[in-house]
Amino acid sequence: MIPFSPPHIDQKIIDEVVDTLKSGWLTTGPKTKRFEKELTKYCGNKSTLCLNSATAGLEIMLRWFGVKEGDEVIVPAYTYCATANVVMHCGAKVVFVDISEDFNINLNAVKKAITENTKVIMPVDYGGYPCDYDELNTLVNTADVKSLFSADTEVQKRLGRILILSDAAHSIGATYKGNKTGVLTDVTVFSFHAVKNLTTAEGGAIALNLPEPFNNDEVYQELCIKTLHGQNKDALAKTKPGAWRYDVIEAGYKMNMTDIMASIGLVELARYDQETLVKRKHIFELYSKAFSKNNWSIIPEYINSEKETSYHLYALRIKGASEEQRDMIIAKIFEKQVSVNVHFVPVPMMSFYKSKGYDISNYPESYNHYKNVITLPVYFDLDDEKLATVIDAVVRSVEEVMGV
Repeated sequence: MIPFSPPHIDQKIIDEVVDTLKSGWLTTGPKTKRFEKELTKYCGNKSTLCLNSATAGLEIMLRWFGVKEGDEVIVPAYTYCATANVVMHCGAKVVFVDISEDFNINLNAVKKAITENTKVIMPVDYGGYPCDYDELNTLVNTADVKSLFSADTEVQKRLGRILILSDAAHSIGATYKGNKTGVLTDVTVFSFHAVKNLTTAEGGAIALNLPEPFNNDEVYQELCIKTLHGQNKDALAKTKPGAWRYDVIEAGYKMNMTDIMASIGLVELARYDQETLVKRKHIFELYSKAFSKNNWSIIPEYINSEKETSYHLYALRIKGASEEQRDMIIAKIFEKQVSVNVHFVPVPMMSFYKSKGYDISNYPESYNHYKNVITLPVYFDLDDEKLATVIDAVVRSVEEVMGV
């Protein structure tokens, strides 16, 4: 069976992890701090905090910004549940909006959804393809939108407008107008989960890029406290002679990244542009070349004059297929020993969110994209011979079900 997305674990990673294990420093320590600095250098943003997940990063930024009951956060209907769940954790209202043809949040839908209760917009870079950040950044800075904004906390007063919190779980290394994700808006959150392009097994990072008058290094220090039980010193700081004493200045959370995780990330980041992205782009190009020959295929948009994806998800859509036919095609593909997936079931279709009154019929493009999409294997060790097997399995399965 050809798997869907196994991690690329080689001897370099094993050696780095073993080095960490032998060092005696397993939790947040020198390698985590080095990984943060390397990520900041790679993306070009102002400061970076590594955590145990992207979900933790999204939630702590909402809480840092003061999002609470009565507030609204705009989220695309087409995303993974984590994007919406963190809003629920804060007691705020999730305001879903529809997507555009490229799977990303629809700017016109965002404009219509903004109210005096809107505190945050959370765009999602679907499959690694960046959203239209210039348009989003311009929107929240317009006089009309800023006049609606009601600041309830000192942080909100300092920003003076809606915060753009980018869910870039898929898109580290993607580019928009010549810049990498991480510098495209106020705050960007990456995921390093096991299936992501760049993994730390689990993990994530907050890329801070807040405008003046914010000092991003000071925000980083504040977040370090919030994400480690409210302690004013981490374990590394307490190793200095006589520096054992610490205080707890708030009821914080346990969200820190460990050095074991960071050691994997350091190896992955060092070879990311020259090896990982090159291989993933090759796979995308072979898929597109093969499937463009078929009139039933809708090739995903992943590169244009302004944007280039991180090549995370290859989302092939089957023209004219119903949800039931798509599911039948997937079953046929698995019979041919190839693993595929669907990214994602739109969040309003999930039982919890349906119970809250959300209805997928209000997000027609999200459903139209979901019903006929199949995400194909993309991973470092997927060679051309296996790619040919995947392509053949998909083509034959579509033909068997659709009769084309």
